Amino acid sequence: MSTRHSSHHEGFHPDLTEADGDARSKAVARTRVHHVRADDLDGDTAQTGGMRRFAAISGARVGSERMWMGQTHVAPATSSADHHHGDSETAIYVVSGRPEFVFLEEAADGGTREIRLRTGPGDYIFVPPFVPHREENPDPEQEAVVVIARSTQEAVVVNLPGLHVLRP
Repeated sequence: MSTRHSSHHEGFHPDLTEADGDARSKAVARTRVHHVRADDLDGDTAQTGGMRRFAAISGARVGSERMWMGQTHVAPATSSADHHHGDSETAIYVVSGRPEFVFLEEAADGGTREIRLRTGPGDYIFVPPFVPHREENPDPEQEAVVVIARSTQEAVVVNLPGLHVLRP
């Protein structure tokens, strides 16, 4: 939760202070609209090598109970580590760059094949729970930035030694 105090016209509630962890503070946080500025994102969240996640909306920051939202930045010519997001559904909106989302699926011959989803600004991606994947930014010059929403209160990230097919 932001500790910034501003006037009403700047978008922040003037009496909103950082929750001290007691039940009343948490209850009060759930009765107010929260404004998180672009320059007030929190980098102290679950991470995967090759990318940086920044929390905007989370249980710890605003008292959300069933969702997490933030940004991910992937540097030019960089791939993230292979990972999944546990039982969290993940929705991704591409803000800038041309990130690629890579996962494996079972091929007709019983083997596996790599699937590579090439995206651009304005595109959306949905990652179901437990699906191993990675993000790549093949552009040698431009950072890729995406907005992420998850169906869990905090950013769940399980880093993996490699990709594998998730079977039903």
